[in-house]
Amino acid sequence: MISENKQNLITYTIFLFIALIGIYYGNAFYADYKFIRIWNLTDILILLIGIPFLFIQTKAKLPNFWQKDIPYKCRFLLPMLTGIIFGTLDLLVFKVILHPEPYQELPPFLQPFPYSIFLYFSGAFEVEVFYRLIPLTIILLIGNWFKQGKYYLLFFWAGAILTSIREPLEQLPQGGILLIVYALFTGLLMNLFQAIWFKKAGFLASLSLRLGHYLIWHILLGIYVEYFEIIN
Repeated sequence: MISENKQNLITYTIFLFIALIGIYYGNAFYADYKFIRIWNLTDILILLIGIPFLFIQTKAKLPNFWQKDIPYKCRFLLPMLTGIIFGTLDLLVFKVILHPEPYQELPPFLQPFPYSIFLYFSGAFEVEVFYRLIPLTIILLIGNWFKQGKYYLLFFWAGAILTSIREPLEQLPQGGILLIVYALFTGLLMNLFQAIWFKKAGFLASLSLRLGHYLIWHILLGIYVEYFEIIN
C-alpha cells in the first residue's frame, strides 16, 4: 500500500507534469498570440520548493492529500462549488456590469481555449503552493510545537488572515471605492475559505476552490469571449 506521503508526492508530480504539458502546448500552438502567457522551466523549478512540505502535513496537524477519512465532497465538491460562487460574482461585477460591451480581442486575464485549461490549472496550483501549502504548513507546524499545541487555533487564524489578505492587496482593481471594497472583501473572504478548507480537508480542497473560481472567471468566460464576442 502506498503511504500518504508518497501519495502526496505522486499527486504533486502529476501537477508538475500538467504544467510541463502546458508549456509545450503553449509554445507549439499559441506562441504568436498577442497576450499569450506561457510558463517556462524556471516556473517548474520554483514549484519544487513545495516538495519538502508534502512530508510534514501530519506533523502540522493537516490532512494529507488523499487522507481516507476526508469525504470526497469535502475534498472536491463543496470547495469547488464555493469557488464557482465567487467566480460567478466576479463575472457579474466585472463583465456584466462594468464591461458589458464585447471585447475586440482576448484581454490579458483570458487565454485561448483549450490552452487556458493548462495555464489556469497550473496557475491555481502555483498560488496554492505559495499561499497555502508552504506558509500555512510552516505556521501550523510551529503552532503544533509551541507549548505542545496549546495555541494551535490561534496560530491557524493568524496564518489564515495573513495569507488571505495578500492576494487582494496585490490585485487591487482600478476604479471607485466601491469596486475596491468589493475586490478586497471578496478576495479576502475567498482566500479565508481556502485556508479553512486547507485545514479541514487538505491541499486538494483549497486547490479545488480556486479551480472553481478559475473555471468561471478565466476558462468559461474566455470561451465565451473567444467564440461569441470576438469578430474574426
